[in-house]
Parts: sequence; C-alpha cells; structure tokens
Amino acid sequence: MKSNAERFITAFNNIDYSLRIIHDFKRSMSFSDVIRRSVVLNSVVRKYEEDLIDYGRLRNAIVHQGNSKYIIAEPHDEVVNKIEKIAELITQPPLAINRVGNKDVIVIDQNIKIADCMELIHRTGYSNLPIYEQDRLIGVLNARKLLNLLGMKVGEGVNLQDFVTNVSIGEILQYLGDDYYYIIADENLTIDSAMNYFENNRKLLVILITRDGKENGKPLSIISGSDIIDMQRILDIY
Repeated sequence: MKSNAERFITAFNNIDYSLRIIHDFKRSMSFSDVIRRSVVLNSVVRKYEEDLIDYGRLRNAIVHQGNSKYIIAEPHDEVVNKIEKIAELITQPPLAINRVGNKDVIVIDQNIKIADCMELIHRTGYSNLPIYEQDRLIGVLNARKLLNLLGMKVGEGVNLQDFVTNVSIGEILQYLGDDYYYIIADENLTIDSAMNYFENNRKLLVILITRDGKENGKPLSIISGSDIIDMQRILDIY
C-alpha cells in the first residue's frame, strides 16, 4: 500500500508530465511556470491554479533535494485526495458528449422559411438549430439572433408576416452576424476544453459536436452556454 507521500508524488508527476505533453512545454520549464502558462489553456488548471502552485512547493518539501526517493514528510489525506482528483481531471478528463449537451439535435435545411423555423423553436424549445446546405453545415440559427433581426426589420417598417412567410433561413444568414458565435468540435472534446472555448470567446454561444469535427459531418450533440453551470458542477464532483 502506497504512503501518502508516494501517492502525492505520483499524482504530481502525472500532472507535470501531462501538461508538458499536452501543451508542448519544454522540460527545462519550472513546474510553477508550467502552471501559470497553462492557466489560459486549461480550465482545470485555471480553477486550481493556487493549489497547484502550493503543491509545487509542497513537493519540494516532501522530497529530499537531489533524491526523489528519499521522503522527508508525509502530506495530509485531504491534500493527497485533492491532488489525485486534479490529476485525474487533467490526465483523464470526462468527454463532453457523454455528460452534457443535447444529443437530440434538430437540423434545418437552408431553404426552410423563417416562419417554419420559429414554429419549430416554439414547439421543441430548442434555441439553436444547425443549418445545412445538403450535407454541409453553413451556420447555426440562434433564437436570440433571430429575434434581434426581426426587431431590426420592425424598425425598418418591414411587414413581418410577409417577411417570415416568404424569406428562407439561407437568405438571412448574412444578417445573423459572424460565425464566431459557434464552433465545430470532434467527439473527443473534453468538458474542460469545452469550458475553455466558452471562457476564451465571449461571443461563443454554441459548440456543435460531429464525429471528426468537420462541417460536413452529422451532428452528434450540441452544447450551449446554458450548459456551462452543469460542466462546472461535473468537474467539481468528478
């Protein structure tokens, strides 16, 4: 049975090694620098930054200088359990597709009329509908962006009934703004990576997951900003 010190060192080394491999950091970089540079790249490190910096100091206190096998201190159970949890989150993070998002993805064709899309949003409660041209994703209809467009048309004096009845979704894509509000990811997207996308792009509303992360792939799941709280809770209890 491993001692607390041995468990701590194992978890510490797994974190150190994994972050260097994942983010291609040099072996010569100190552990504290690895952590500080990982903060903007990894949501788990960002959450536990101060703990990890402290663990770097604790590691030096536990191990005799120049001899990693010579243990001179034993960490508390609470500390060991926490660093092992962080190590697991970094080395074996849960996949987003298995834990969050909507797997019953409804897609729409670019030729569908706005009125039909509005009825679909109302009936299903889904506020994000991927738009396809044949088998290729060309955009995502977001209910809030659609509402903003309709408000703009009201201000222009456009007859909304005629507009939504006669205009297709494909015809209004250019008015929905740039494509920075959605991205495509593959099925190996982890929860911490998904959170990182949202945290680093305040415009991001939707992550669409396909098997290989390509725009001509079938949508397997869709993650929206409303899933952030659930993702954070999963990381807390994982």
